[in-house]
Amino acid sequence: MNLLDLGDRICILGPSNSGKSTLADAIARKRGLEPIHLDLLFHLPNTDWEQRPKDEFIALHDAAIAGERWVMDGNYSIGMPQRLQRATGLILLDISTPASLLRYFRRTLLEKERRGGLPGGRDSVKWDMIHHIAVTTPKNRERYRIMFEQLDLPKVRLSSLWAIKQCFADWDLVR
Repeated sequence: MNLLDLGDRICILGPSNSGKSTLADAIARKRGLEPIHLDLLFHLPNTDWEQRPKDEFIALHDAAIAGERWVMDGNYSIGMPQRLQRATGLILLDISTPASLLRYFRRTLLEKERRGGLPGGRDSVKWDMIHHIAVTTPKNRERYRIMFEQLDLPKVRLSSLWAIKQCFADWDLVR
């Protein structure tokens, strides 16, 4: 599928540490869309990933999806229905749990700055995140696959790190 076929409001879903933010930023630069990282709306800046109050997140989320041209990465089921209703295209990153864990350790231990990182925050290895990737994410994976199949939107499913890399090449995206 051509990148333009996804329209001007693209949602990127997938497991934690699958590359959603990196892909969103690359698409935003290529297409002139606003990159919106839901992690940054859900968490308070200058904290160690402390969550915002639920009503604040929903207000920020709903204001962001009201825009006409965006690429948004993140799952957060609390805003999923209204987000997908506004979306013109969907990308599902469906990489394996071991690949997500590997990317998580690489990101937290080796990368100083990253796309979608929390301003003033810090990435560190956290047991809760390891548990989320290893236990919660595999349960969500099937739900996302079913939702992906049922949605009547232009969509792309990338099921491996190789497929994501190939997508960057096919769409002439720069990391």
